[in-house]
Amino acid sequence: MKSQPHYQTADRDRIPFHQKLIYGMGAFVNNLLAAAIGGMVIVLNLGLGMNPALVGLLGALPRLTDALTDPIMGYVSDNTKSKWGRRRPYIFCGAILVGIIFAVLWQLPQGQSEDYYFWYFLIGSLVFYLAYTMFATPWVALGYELTPDYHERTRLMGVQNFIGQLAYIIAPWFLFIMQYQPVFENMVEGAAGLAILISVVVIGLGVLPAIFLKERLQPIAESELDAPKFSFINNIKSFFTGFLITLKFKPFLKLCLATFLVFNGFILIAAFQSYVIIYYVCGGDLEKGAELSGYAGSLGAISTFVVIAIVTWMATHLGKRKAFFVATGISLFGYALKWFCYSPDMPWLVLLPAPLMAFGLGGLFTLMPSMIADVVDYDELFTEQRREGMFGSIFWWVVKLGMAAALAGGGFLLNATGFDVALKGDQSESTLFLMRLFDVLIPVACSAIAIWVIWTYSITEEKAHEVRQKLEARRGTA
Repeated sequence: MKSQPHYQTADRDRIPFHQKLIYGMGAFVNNLLAAAIGGMVIVLNLGLGMNPALVGLLGALPRLTDALTDPIMGYVSDNTKSKWGRRRPYIFCGAILVGIIFAVLWQLPQGQSEDYYFWYFLIGSLVFYLAYTMFATPWVALGYELTPDYHERTRLMGVQNFIGQLAYIIAPWFLFIMQYQPVFENMVEGAAGLAILISVVVIGLGVLPAIFLKERLQPIAESELDAPKFSFINNIKSFFTGFLITLKFKPFLKLCLATFLVFNGFILIAAFQSYVIIYYVCGGDLEKGAELSGYAGSLGAISTFVVIAIVTWMATHLGKRKAFFVATGISLFGYALKWFCYSPDMPWLVLLPAPLMAFGLGGLFTLMPSMIADVVDYDELFTEQRREGMFGSIFWWVVKLGMAAALAGGGFLLNATGFDVALKGDQSESTLFLMRLFDVLIPVACSAIAIWVIWTYSITEEKAHEVRQKLEARRGTA
């Protein structure tokens, strides 16, 4: 690749650090809710005795509504005209609603039937995810318009990703809190109390972006909107037209595809790592395997904070594409290293690949939001509309859809290895070989394809600068 020009960030384009922190609070709330709803659902099985299969359905069914509600919320946010802005009213009201609904969702009455719990939690989860979408989709879109600068966008996304990761440091303690007997009589009561605490945090932090951040491009976006449409049919047509235009935009599709590959390549084999450590490295010793898995997971989580800082620096000095190549390449090497480091002879070597693998997701969710902000500008050049909400909602819908497919596919892959839980540490050699092979080959292949996809991604720093100049010339703004 030839050397690209490097443009300095103008003072007027810089976001004050306290505003980056405030936007990052939204990331913390977003990740906290995602981690809590997934981590606390174990109460339905361990605390109330619900069938694990039904618990699995309760985790999957409500997420299917995201395929519809996310893009609709993105469209509504993009096309809202109010004196408070396009995003901020939804962020403010959404944070309050999702916090209240989350607290109510976990006030589970004891002594009821399994059917009662299933329908109570299913209906409550559907309402919860509607409120969640109302908060999260406009919050994501707001980040795309806080600055028009190519590099400042990366710094913003680095800060928000860093703060958002803190939720995943806290989340592993939820089960401990819920069954902490000096405070709670049982796990169900613990879930009810923890949910109220989470609700207070969600509301208190979630409203901050709505109160303290400014929608920089609101006047421009409103001037680009079509005349008000009072026909329901016209609004439906406009939604689907915008949806299809977004899906056909090649630079955006490449970002979605690369994200799908890197993220879901990791998710697809996430469970395999524990199985390989327990049954290959530790010979079926569940306690020792769980300990090593825990240390490796914690080291990877802590390493992600360092990775975010490194990737942010690389992106602002080398460009986003090169930073993606380096970060994804390092994670690819880390995945490949597992073949040699996951060894029964030296069990503690399982820790070595963890910091390298952290470059995959740590880099991905620092760079992709920043690159989508560039795509939104590029799209405006052709469509003459600001559609941050639509782009953000479809991007995260792809992530969530892929995650659901990967979680389901992981079980089929495990069955394909011939794994039999009844055999414990006496799994066949072919089973152990296939488990190790899938654990390494799938994320390596997905990461390699993702690098190739972004290699053909056309929005460089120079291109983004040209697009901004053309947009500002057309708008008549400096």
